[in-house]
Amino acid sequence: MFQPLCAVVDFHHARGPEIEHWFGAGDSDPTSENDWHLIPYMALPDGAHQSSEEFSYFSLVHKGRVGEDVVPTTVFGISCMHQIDSSELLYKSEDVTRSAVQKAVVAITDKPQSFSAIRERLSAVTQAWFAQKDFRDVEILERFQESLVKDDTGHEDERDQLFGLSLRELVHTFKWQTLVLLKAMLLQPKMLFFGSHCERVCEIQFSLLSLIPGLVRSLQDCAGPQMDRYAETLRKPDSVRTSDRASLLSYMGIPLQLFGKGSIFGPYTPLQQLDTLTDLGTKSYMVGSTNTLLLQQRDRYCDLLVNLDDDSVTVISLALRSALALSTADRRWIDFLTQAVNDTWDDAEPTRPKTYGYAGSEEFIRLQFEEYLLALLSSMKYHIYLESHSEGDRKALLADVEGDPASEFAMHYMDVWRTTENFKLWQRTTDSHLFDIVEPRHPCAGGLTIEDVQRRLASQVAELHLDERFNQTRDTVNKRLADGRTHVTYAFNKVWADIEVMREAQRKRSEDARAAAASDPTTSSEKSSPANSGRFAKPDMQQAQATVAAAGQRAGAYLSSWGTWASEKRKTGGWRSGSTQPTEQRPKVTTVSELSRNEDENKAPARPEVPATVGGQQTTGVVKSTGEES
Repeated sequence: MFQPLCAVVDFHHARGPEIEHWFGAGDSDPTSENDWHLIPYMALPDGAHQSSEEFSYFSLVHKGRVGEDVVPTTVFGISCMHQIDSSELLYKSEDVTRSAVQKAVVAITDKPQSFSAIRERLSAVTQAWFAQKDFRDVEILERFQESLVKDDTGHEDERDQLFGLSLRELVHTFKWQTLVLLKAMLLQPKMLFFGSHCERVCEIQFSLLSLIPGLVRSLQDCAGPQMDRYAETLRKPDSVRTSDRASLLSYMGIPLQLFGKGSIFGPYTPLQQLDTLTDLGTKSYMVGSTNTLLLQQRDRYCDLLVNLDDDSVTVISLALRSALALSTADRRWIDFLTQAVNDTWDDAEPTRPKTYGYAGSEEFIRLQFEEYLLALLSSMKYHIYLESHSEGDRKALLADVEGDPASEFAMHYMDVWRTTENFKLWQRTTDSHLFDIVEPRHPCAGGLTIEDVQRRLASQVAELHLDERFNQTRDTVNKRLADGRTHVTYAFNKVWADIEVMREAQRKRSEDARAAAASDPTTSSEKSSPANSGRFAKPDMQQAQATVAAAGQRAGAYLSSWGTWASEKRKTGGWRSGSTQPTEQRPKVTTVSELSRNEDENKAPARPEVPATVGGQQTTGVVKSTGEES
């Protein structure tokens, strides 16, 4: 039985990362006994110095002590990295030459399902140790290791402790691609998870593994491609209690063994472990990295890439991309699940529904995936049963199942799954009539309906985030309108203030003029006359009205004279083209403005004589309203 260990990893300025202390190992050296020389690189991930606190999760092969008959198994490490300015330390050794000291506290256990509790305690212990500002005092770390041993020997809860990224966040972020990732794990490809934040990279992998019930507890062969102890010892169950969930899952062959011979699971994998990934014995893996080198060479190192910096899933292998195409029933099922999460989403508390109900909760999502997986396994068994009875008695088939239910899960995918190692192990260790226990039917079986199209369109529209964009546009427009209103108000107030200043100046000038007139009676009498009144004289309204009336009469007379002359021209044919008769010249009359100017000059009441030319002779007369000469 493995006993939990604790270690301290230090970053030396000359030698790089190295293990500084071991706690709980006694006189032995776990590093050399188990070939754990890569722990320093796993505990201090690439880019960890950019954060004040960073966590890393990794898998190790535990070989046991020399002379002991111990079967190699997988243990897991979790590290908490902190850094502190060297100037704040109460004691500095000779090796401290940089401005900051970077160390990581590592806890190693064979029970990854307890990571959730260990993480919180490890964070508190590391913070307290750094707060002492004297790394020679390691008593708190020794007490921490002892508590891990005590908890490990105590009663273990059979329920899986939720660990990793919240499933609600997983579905909300990746939507229908969440189902793609689950189905991809069953095909055992080379999956690479990349991100700048190491803990998030590790957490999403544990979250995906937790979608398969019991898998997190069955990872004893995942650290090395040569380990296959689980498959060698697994036996077919001969009984089942359908009322017992654990018995039912075991009878159905769950958990599926995804990490056996030729497979590796490394939540965080440093570059120093690339040799293991490229080894001929490594057929599949699920690893995480924070180094951009793997991202740049993704075509070489992975079939499927999950980039957490932009939350994207890229299927690089063409064969894998074809196999992972979702069926209509698959898409309907995951769209229903995504909608249940989005309808209850709360940005302030993403891990629980805003309605505090069951729909959309963590337990709801887990049970939905469990139901989907059981239906898939049952449908595959019925598909194999149909193949063996293709020409036999049709009465041997299930009466309430139409056709082949495996086609609802995408037949090409099911065919590819049959070639994997985990399927062969599952087929060998499970009963051939699992469909008698669980109905072989897709949870959302059926053809494409108008509801599917509407749901798909609504999902695609939601992915465009139009509400957010419109909100930004509305805020921008409102801001511009407010700024424009401010500018217009300022300009109007300025103009009004200028008008008030001008009016005040005019009022003062008027008051000064009246005061001057009151002090000088002669000047006042002269200014009161019409000729000298100037801009302050009162206008004569009667005279203005008479002038306007006279101008109107003159205009009417002018138009009447022109009309009469034009009529006579039409009668005599003066306008006909090609006429040999000499045309009369148009009477020359003065305009209204000239009449007005003459009136001002003569100041006579009589109507002015208008010189006119009639028949080529000059004459003098007054143009009457009838157009005749007098």
